Parts: sequence; C-alpha cells; structure tokens
Amino acid sequence: MNESPLASAAAALATGECGDPFSILGPHPHGDGVEVRVFQPGARAVTLIERDRHALAAADERYPGLFCARLPHGKDKYRLRVAWPGGDSVFDDAYRFGFVLGELDVHLLAEGTHHETWRVLGAHPRTLDGVVGTAFAVWAPNARRVSVVGDFNGWDGRRLPMRLRHACGVWELFVPQVREGALYKYEIRGPQGGLLPLKADPLALAAEHPPRTASRVFDIGHLQLRDADWIARRAASPTYARPVSIYEVHLGSWRRVPEAGNRPLNYEEFADQLVGYAQDLGFTHIEMLPVSEHPFNGSWGYQPLGLYAPTSRFGSPAAFARFIERAHAAGIGVIADWVPAHFPSDAHGLGRFDGTHLYEHADPRRGFHPDWNTLIYNYGRREIANYLIGNALFWLKQYHLDALRVDAVASMLYLDYSRKPGEWLPNRYDGRENLEAIEFLRHLNELVFSEVPGATTIAEESTAWPGVSRPLYTGGLGFGYKWNMGWMHDTLAYMRENPVYRRWHHDRMTFGLLYAFSENFVLPLSHDEVVHGKGSLIGKMPGDNWQKFANLRAYYGFMWGHPGKKLLFMGGEFAQWREWNHDASLDWHLLEHAPHRGMQNLVRALNRAYRELPALHRRDCDAAGFAWVVADDAGQSVFAFLRYGEETDPPALVVSNFTPVPRYGYRLGVPLAGYWREALNTDAAVYGGNNLGNAGGVSTEPIAAHRYGQSLVLVLPPLATLILTHARA
Repeated sequence: MNESPLASAAAALATGECGDPFSILGPHPHGDGVEVRVFQPGARAVTLIERDRHALAAADERYPGLFCARLPHGKDKYRLRVAWPGGDSVFDDAYRFGFVLGELDVHLLAEGTHHETWRVLGAHPRTLDGVVGTAFAVWAPNARRVSVVGDFNGWDGRRLPMRLRHACGVWELFVPQVREGALYKYEIRGPQGGLLPLKADPLALAAEHPPRTASRVFDIGHLQLRDADWIARRAASPTYARPVSIYEVHLGSWRRVPEAGNRPLNYEEFADQLVGYAQDLGFTHIEMLPVSEHPFNGSWGYQPLGLYAPTSRFGSPAAFARFIERAHAAGIGVIADWVPAHFPSDAHGLGRFDGTHLYEHADPRRGFHPDWNTLIYNYGRREIANYLIGNALFWLKQYHLDALRVDAVASMLYLDYSRKPGEWLPNRYDGRENLEAIEFLRHLNELVFSEVPGATTIAEESTAWPGVSRPLYTGGLGFGYKWNMGWMHDTLAYMRENPVYRRWHHDRMTFGLLYAFSENFVLPLSHDEVVHGKGSLIGKMPGDNWQKFANLRAYYGFMWGHPGKKLLFMGGEFAQWREWNHDASLDWHLLEHAPHRGMQNLVRALNRAYRELPALHRRDCDAAGFAWVVADDAGQSVFAFLRYGEETDPPALVVSNFTPVPRYGYRLGVPLAGYWREALNTDAAVYGGNNLGNAGGVSTEPIAAHRYGQSLVLVLPPLATLILTHARA
C-alpha cells in the first residue's frame, strides 16, 4: 500500500469512519515478511512482543495513532506493549485473528434458517489461538461502520471497528482479554454516515440493571441445568391429559423485603420462597410476566428490548437458571410471557438499528402500534422471523422453560387491529389478515413442538380467530393452548351481578360451553383483570363481606370444575382487596385474617382435588369429558355438570348455587348408582363458610332425573360449589 492510501486510511480510523479495518490493521504481507499496523490513538509508543514479552520490533507512528512495524514470516503470534502517558499495558491485537463466524453460520444467517442464533451472534467468551477473549457479532447490514465499545476501550468507537461479513450482513470481531461481565454496546454509523446513539446488543445474554442500558458479556456455557429427569418426564407426557393449574406472577411485586429498602426478591429468594409457596398451594406451573430485559418498570416487562437476557433486576442469568432448576426439582413447570408483537422505541434499542428500519416495518401503518406507542416487527423479513423464532427456542432450550405464553397475538393477526379506516394497509388479497405474522406464528409453533419435546405455547388471543390451538395440518396456527378470554369476561360479568338479578344473566355462565372444545383452552383470571381501575377479584363480588368471600369461593369452585386448564394471578389466592400495584408487594398481612386464610385454603384444596380426581383434568380439552346435568335453572341460579376422565376413572359432579339461599332437597340425576362422596364444598368452615353440606356424601335413589335412571338429593349451600365423585365399589 502506498503512502497516500494509507494516509487516507489513517484519517478514516482517526475519525471513526473506517468500515473495513482488516484491510488496514493487523499483519499484511510486505516483501519477505509482514507489516503489522495497529491503531492506538493517544499512545506514546508501541512495541510488538512475543508471549514471553521479549521484544520483536518497535513500531513507528506513521500517522497520528497509526503505528507500523515489520516482522519476519512466522512471527504472527505477537502481542502489543503500549506506552501510555500514565503507564504501559500489554494485550493481544484484535486484528491478527481470523473470522468469528463459520461459513455454515454465515449461510444459515443469510438464509434466515439459523434457529440457534444466540450461539453465534451477540458476545461469547472464547479462546482463539490460545488467547482468551470475547467474540462479538451483530447484524447491521446497512451500516457504514460498526464498532464494539465498552468499559474495556473507554467507549471509544475508533478503537475496535468490526469486520463485515457481506453475505449475511453481520459485523464481527474477536477482542482479546475481554471477559465475562464486561459492559459493551455497538457504535454504528448509518448508511449516510451519521453516528447513531449507542445500541445495546439485540442478542445480549445479560444486561445492566435498568435504567442503565449497556449489554453485559455472559458465558452461556455456565447454563448447565440439572433437571434431566424433569425434561424426560415432560417429553413423555403431554400436558393435555394432565392437570395444569398456573400461578401467574409479576416477580417485582410478589413479595418485597421491607427491611432492605422494600426491594423485590432476587432469583435465589424466588427459588426458596416462590417455588415453595406454589408447591404448598398445589399449583403445577408458575407463569412469570415477561422476564426479558426491559427499560421501563411500568411496562411490567411487556415492552422488552433485551429479548435474550433475563432481567438483571433480580440477579444474574445463572441465578435465573437456578430458579428454574429449583422449580423443576419441586415438580413445578415454569412458563414465561413472551412478547414478539412489538418493542419500544428507546434510542439504545432496535428502532432504526443500523440507520434504517431494520427490525420494524418501514411503513408506520404496519410498523407502529398506536395503542402502546411501540414499533412492530417486520415479520415478512426472514432475518426478523429468524431472530424471534430463535429467541423462543432460546428460552425453551437454554433455560428449559416449559411453555411460552405469547402476548397480544390478536394484534399480530390483524392489520387493522386498533386502527381506523385509512390507518392500515391491506394484504395482497385486500384483506385485513397479516399474512406474514400468520406464517411466522405457524412456523414458530412447528419448530417449538418439533425441537423441544414436551414444551408448549399458549396464545393470548382475544378474538374468534379459528383454530388458534389446532394443528398446522388442519389449517390451525399450531399453538398448544389459547387463553379463553370470552369465558373470563362472561363469567366475571355474571359474578358482578347482584344474585337477585343473576337469573337474567344465566347464559353468561353457560355460553362458554358452546365453544369450550373448539380450542385447547386455559381459563385465565389474569393480571389484566386487577389493574387499570378494575379493582380486585374480591372487590368485584357483590354483597357484604361474607357474601363477597362466599361468591368468590363459589366462583373458584365453578372454575376448577369447568373444562379447561386453570390460571390465577397472584393475590387472588388469598383474596387481596387492593388492586394490583406493580411497585408494591402483595398484601401478605391479610393472611392474619380468617376469611383470607380460608380462601387460600380453598385454592390449595381445589388444586389438590384437580390433581387427584382424573375426571377433572384428563379431558379438559375433550368434549367427551363434559355433560350438562342442569343448565337451565335460571330461577334458582343453579348449575350442575358432570366431568369424565377415562372409562376406569370415577366421574365427578360439579354443582354451583349462585344465590345466598340454601337449596334443600335438590334432586340431580347421575349416571352411576351408589355412593357419591363430597370431595369439596366451598362452604366448609375451613374455607370461611358455614359448613352446610351433605355430611360427606350421598347415596343415589332409584328415581329417574335429568335423563338418568338414578338421582341424588342434595343440600346446596348458599353461594357455594360442591364437587362430588362417585365412589366405585
């Protein structure tokens, strides 16, 4: 290279505009040896040394900051000794190392079929040629220059510009001596040359504690969960025929530590306290509101930017993994809410990542969400679909999560979601369906079920879109389950009514059975029902305090007896009066009072009955597992239905009386003669009731009723639900 091009290159390095550093820096053939060029602005002198620190050659400062030295062939494992005004430092030259990405990785990334992108993109501690450091790689195909900056180079974008792998648009660099825990970001010049705000790594495996926004190097090799037995059992037994009772939790407000500044618990404390609590109450799963790193506490995690990083609010990624491990050891599955629908526009995030609309759709009619002031992923771009699918697989494979609850699916499916005419663009068939998002969701579910045996996906989908949880080969979206939002809205509306008027709203409790088996449903009493002025579940119930508690107990009994898997948001298990506040702990002191302890006892008992009575769970998603006995007694607000398991399982009878009037001598037909044991009565004193019931059980009489040849005569307590099971001989 003659002096003029080198001078130009030195100027580009000095101004941070060099987009091809390996063409200038590092070793280059020169005569019978090599010329090594290093850029160290501010250095007084640079000497090339061997690993034993024996000097090889002193470098000349050819241009400001650009030092050059000659070495004979074979001396390519040099190090640098740099004299600074404040002292010397010794380190390896990042520009003497080869490629970070293999050719297969490059090909798969370009193709959008690299389903384990987290293994090659991001920051990974690695040893190359005997040198310890970190390999950085980031997708920014339209950038003019990308540099990795961090606490290891003074956040100076001139010092570590990266190499572009043109075939896949990924910039890469191995940086010696950078170890786990280092903070970093990317400094990017956009396609027009402008300098963008420093960007966090889209595939960072760890991050700083918000409000700080840097990414943190983490060695994914440290994630070695010891839960092989759990994973094997999960793969051998699909959840459809098993009890699934989910305790939904916002980690930041479940329980706080007043004596430590009211801080939330950390992952180690969740492993000790939350896991034990859920196990004691008999829940089969814990579902966490999103745990991906997010900048704003008030989003509850639903506006994430660090999709691959467990939030640092509660500890390290390794501590998060131990929490999952402890849950599995206790026999509890773990679900995380996952948000592929949108992302916030914070300057350090994905928005205009390389100076272009890279992650978001360029047209705001498809790329901007008016409800949440967020950006919407461009699902039609193969690299974006691959980024999101890789993230789903990451949580399931690396952290062994058992399911992902996919948030805001309806907003993904409809192009006109929450938009007025003229504010959205139709698809190529002039329709309102988002064809790219549909294909993305189908492909996501195909890969989850094929690559992670026993794991599942759950859709929060609030419309009547057909086949959300039906297989792909039938034209469905392929989710494992769908939240039954209609059931939740209808039944809560019924429960809000004064019992005097419930007879006029009877169909709200029965309507859900018209479509209960059109999907694999989860019945959700979620966080959405106890925020934004909606109050608490106990606060929704009518009547005086006794009636409020009785109503809620009866409702829980109806829900646990109803077909569908169960979900209850934290605080509901002990009837918290106050609306949920994400900045405060649950009101655990309420358990000092008998009605709240009684509610907690009831939830524990319901979960036990749900697990122990196969009829209540084996056919949750199968119409053969349900039959009405009484669906039309609106005048007395009574509902009665049968639940069935396999042929050898005794059936269960669920009876609810939603008036404060006890019903004596209430006759119900049943399919089997003999003794029917009262397995649960929500009016039992241990739950806070009056102990009105059937003395433990009732035998049938040979009197036909409700299409059956024999019947039971029951006492129905006021505002209560009974669960009876046939006692086989």
